[in-house]
Amino acid sequence: MYRRLLKKLNEQKVRETDEYTIEVSKDIATMVESINNIVGESDDIVQRNFKVGAHLKASLFFVDGLVFDSGIEDRIIKPLIYFAETNKEFTAEQLVEHVLTEVITYIEVAETDTFDEAILSLMSGETLLVIDGVEKFLIFDTRQFNQRGIEEPESEVIVRGPRDGFNEVLHTNVMLIRRRLRDPNLTVQFGQLGRRSKTDFALVYIKGITNQDLVEEVRYRLSCLDMDMISETGVIEQYIEDNVLSPFPQVLRTERPDKTINALTSGKVIVVLDGTPFVLMAPITFNDLMKATEDNYDRWHISSFIRLLRYLAAFMAVFLPGLYIAMVSYHQGMIPTVLALSIAGTREGVPFPGFIEAFLMEITFELLREAGIRLPRPIGQTIGIVGGLVIGDAAVRAGIVSPVMVIVVAITAIASFAIPAYNVSITFRLLRFGVMISSALFGLFGIVIVYILINIHLVGLRSFGSYYTSPFAPYKFGEWLDLMIRAPLVLMKNRPSEPRMLDEKRKDI
Repeated sequence: MYRRLLKKLNEQKVRETDEYTIEVSKDIATMVESINNIVGESDDIVQRNFKVGAHLKASLFFVDGLVFDSGIEDRIIKPLIYFAETNKEFTAEQLVEHVLTEVITYIEVAETDTFDEAILSLMSGETLLVIDGVEKFLIFDTRQFNQRGIEEPESEVIVRGPRDGFNEVLHTNVMLIRRRLRDPNLTVQFGQLGRRSKTDFALVYIKGITNQDLVEEVRYRLSCLDMDMISETGVIEQYIEDNVLSPFPQVLRTERPDKTINALTSGKVIVVLDGTPFVLMAPITFNDLMKATEDNYDRWHISSFIRLLRYLAAFMAVFLPGLYIAMVSYHQGMIPTVLALSIAGTREGVPFPGFIEAFLMEITFELLREAGIRLPRPIGQTIGIVGGLVIGDAAVRAGIVSPVMVIVVAITAIASFAIPAYNVSITFRLLRFGVMISSALFGLFGIVIVYILINIHLVGLRSFGSYYTSPFAPYKFGEWLDLMIRAPLVLMKNRPSEPRMLDEKRKDI
């Protein structure tokens, strides 16, 4: 649950479990026994017993492999063992304060008087210190994880721009955002998700730009997540989106810090989850799915041309096989005579109608694409290229499909690869089969019906209250400068109207 809900639980001094009730005690033997009853059966829990100032008993607990060992020894245990007491008599509270301010040199340290927070901190990789006579736990943030280096994201390859990407460590990802955006209004709020996993996450936004109602809405939806384990942002995405039945993504994911910064300065809220390099940004519009980060890095002529190609590719990825089926099956008169004779010649001897022919080829290419993803990279690339060539050529030679059908399916596959957002390209691949079925039943009229239904759905779709099709609908001509074309940066002085922001003017232009 979110940190505020956890804080309410931590206000209690009693932690109830299915078997027993644990109370915080001043007796160190009782405290150690209670901790061992909870985690003592785990062999990776290390307990170090020693004495503070030569006579006061203390016990240290940490999880082996999650902590900085030399830091614990040099900055916690040694200062406590060599601690020389003064003649002053310390109460428990005074002793804790004296130890924290004058003895231990560790920077990140906290106190708690509840087993809930103490055990959660221990399981998170922090070090737990218990001192005899002190009815509190001391918690030291000694976490140190083995992590993958900062590498270029493989899911979002670009020609021009920064090459670094997020990794699986939460604080590293937050650091990458902080390094680029040094605004003091950049707000980062931490919490945990999952009843058992207690996975750390961060809610990131810019105070003064992002609408506070949007922040509260995202925070509320995250606080409603109630499950044992959350290991990837894809799980969060499915729970917090507005319409779970829609095939269109309502939350955008990315591995790129520069794309995340652009989203933050556009008034979006970012969710960063520990254990995954993919961060979530919300709300989004359909236009966001068609943009790439490097659009702002190239001159506006180049970026505008590429964006127009993307919208054309999106149309082809959805409707091209359906158009072929409709033309071949119902509307041969609409095809130029020479082209119609050429298509008829290539289809001579093909035993299947256009729909079956297209369906078999599309399914085959989808299988090849999925096989290429799941196999090791060198083998996967070979399977995708060689498999497509061999199967396509063999199918044509066997007379099962026509050469024109192979060309249509190949162009459709290439068009789907041109979409920047992978999750919406999958959506287009799914819609393609619906268009093919409709065109096989009703011809061009079926394609028009599906097109209208898709637009009706998109116009009614919302992403955290923002219009999904803005600025197409509601129509806002002033924002078309950054839509299907990208105008010169000096002309784009206003931020998008969706989501609604507190500061509509760009200060950097």
